[in-house]
Amino acid sequence: MGRTTAATANPQRAWLLHGSPRGSLTGSRIPAQCRSNCMNAVPVVDTKAKNNPCVNPPFTMPPVRTLVVDDHSIVCEGLAVLLERENNITVVGSAMTGEEAVLAARQLRLDMIIMDLVLPGLNGIDATRRILSEFPRTHIIVLSACHAPEHVRRSLRAGARGYVLKTAVGAELLRAVKVVTTGGRYVSPAIAGLFVDGVLTAAFPQSPFERLSTRETEVLRRIVAGSTSAEIAQHLSLSRKTVDTYRSRMMVKLGVANRSELIRIALEYDTPQV
Repeated sequence: MGRTTAATANPQRAWLLHGSPRGSLTGSRIPAQCRSNCMNAVPVVDTKAKNNPCVNPPFTMPPVRTLVVDDHSIVCEGLAVLLERENNITVVGSAMTGEEAVLAARQLRLDMIIMDLVLPGLNGIDATRRILSEFPRTHIIVLSACHAPEHVRRSLRAGARGYVLKTAVGAELLRAVKVVTTGGRYVSPAIAGLFVDGVLTAAFPQSPFERLSTRETEVLRRIVAGSTSAEIAQHLSLSRKTVDTYRSRMMVKLGVANRSELIRIALEYDTPQV
């Protein structure tokens, strides 16, 4: 009859103390009745032993890899300090434009992005939409001073999982990150009244600006800011004729007859901010 070893004496034993991919399990973290069985053991998995601490040793979730996006460096630095107070959050980078945010998402394997709306070039809403089209598992929380219903609705329709106002305290942003990383959605209490029965994306009437393409929206923002067709063409590397074509298409889509009405409806929806 062969010699009985520790491995055959207790078939529920399932984890090596040394060399475990989840780290060493020592001291009081392992019940006394299991320590002698686990020490120097050969892994033997018993899938029925669901409550056995040797089969299911304590496990720490990896840190949430986070990108901060804001066009003010001091804001990015402050947010990084705030977020990294939490043990499970690691800020892996920052971006100051929407284009930089998209590039970072492609390079840094992100779990979470804290996204401002007002950014040079590609705005936060379009950056959110573009990032999530490529990386749908990335969670995005908008952190913005904009509290107009149109901004909130468009952000959430673009795929953001949360919307926090910049007037909030730091603890609220940390709470939002926790809620979103565990599969929930979060909006600041100050704007929660905008939603009906917890439905985040259907509480407002459809915006006429959703008919516009990203390029048309960029042209419109510059029209409202006072830029001429020639200036817009130069900035966006387009011909003046192309800019005029975009303007004509926008007027048709928005149902306005001239440039003045185009600017008026844009200001009414606060479009220049996004």
